[in-house]
Amino acid sequence: MSTGVISKLKVGRTTNALLALALVGLLFGCASRPTNVLLPVADTSPSSSKVEMLVATTRSRSINPAEMYTGERGLAPSFAEITVSIPPASVRKVGEVAWPKKLPSNPATDFAVVRAEEITPETAKGWLSASVRKSPDRSVLVFIHGFNNRFEDSLYRFAQIAKDTGTDSVPILVTWPSRGSALAYGYDRESTNYTRNALELLFQYLARDPDIKEVSILAHSMGNWLALEGLRQMAIRNGGLPAKFKNVMLAAPDVDVDVFRTQIADMGKQHPQFTLFVSQDDRALKISRRVWGNIPRLGSIDPEQAPYKEELASNNITVIDLTKVKSGDRLHHGKFASSPQIVQLIGARIAGGQALTDNRIGLGDTIVQATTGAAAAAGSAAGLVISAPVAAIDQNTRENYGNQVENLTGSPSSQANNANKGCTLRATSNDCK
Repeated sequence: MSTGVISKLKVGRTTNALLALALVGLLFGCASRPTNVLLPVADTSPSSSKVEMLVATTRSRSINPAEMYTGERGLAPSFAEITVSIPPASVRKVGEVAWPKKLPSNPATDFAVVRAEEITPETAKGWLSASVRKSPDRSVLVFIHGFNNRFEDSLYRFAQIAKDTGTDSVPILVTWPSRGSALAYGYDRESTNYTRNALELLFQYLARDPDIKEVSILAHSMGNWLALEGLRQMAIRNGGLPAKFKNVMLAAPDVDVDVFRTQIADMGKQHPQFTLFVSQDDRALKISRRVWGNIPRLGSIDPEQAPYKEELASNNITVIDLTKVKSGDRLHHGKFASSPQIVQLIGARIAGGQALTDNRIGLGDTIVQATTGAAAAAGSAAGLVISAPVAAIDQNTRENYGNQVENLTGSPSSQANNANKGCTLRATSNDCK
């Protein structure tokens, strides 16, 4: 191999490392929290709410029952029935996950697992059938998390979504092998590809089950790639998508806009109602764009600019532009979680049958004032998915990034310096502090 080729390879590795470090720079200094929080505890708080969900995963089973599933890939899909206890509103704000400050978790103040059992596929089918028959509208909600999520992150976030939206839909968590590290981007992306066949099988089962009348899908960040690929495969195999697949909500999708065009085309004209949440100040997607050859990511487009405006309209895709919405998330990648009033208002309006457009809702810096005291979203699947507060990159899942930075830089002492240097790659370098 020539010296020039070797030099280019080294430059490529260095660039990827620095891009990863730019993301780490945004997360550097975040507070830690207890891990191994999923060991079931006694249900000692009568005032706490309970969310029962079905978990479908391609993660590997952990030998540690307090972890349940790792970030590695399992040989086959597995299922679990889990009940999460959520503390009362007096100790938790809407949109927040109350992580325990110490173990064991206290159901009166913390999110806590009170039941967790791995089950067979046949038992999972029976659980789902029984749960759907109890649902007023016979609907299910499938949630697919994004990049950099450990199992407990996705589990507790989805429990929070189900609780805060007041949905009657049966919750199904699809969790794929993510290592919960800002520097495992490539592994996580390949894990979505590893999972798409399993997701399609789940979609096919939901389509065939006569008890299920409506399916809604909520995906975030990299999870949108998995959701779209699963739907695309199903449409190609079946010659279209079933009518019961009503709503697909794409929150901050880390998806190439050119690839999205082909995915939508492959689904055919009778595709679900797509609602796309975008924000042009999404820093995580800016870094992702550089990793993927400077092609815009779907979640950060300007929907008023050509050709996006015309293409989105022709495909009947509703767009909610959250660029002007203030966020406590430093990456601006999870605005739902930091602005729960906004999503409650959107959910309430959709549930009331109003058209969903950002200009009618009036999104902007003053919307929080307008939404004070807004009613919670109604329990329909359509209202639910719009109103769900989604966390993007949980700040508490990052304690393992140090070893990976060391692998990239070759020096433990250079971790902090390199993380800060990575900030110079971003257009908004003044946020590196």
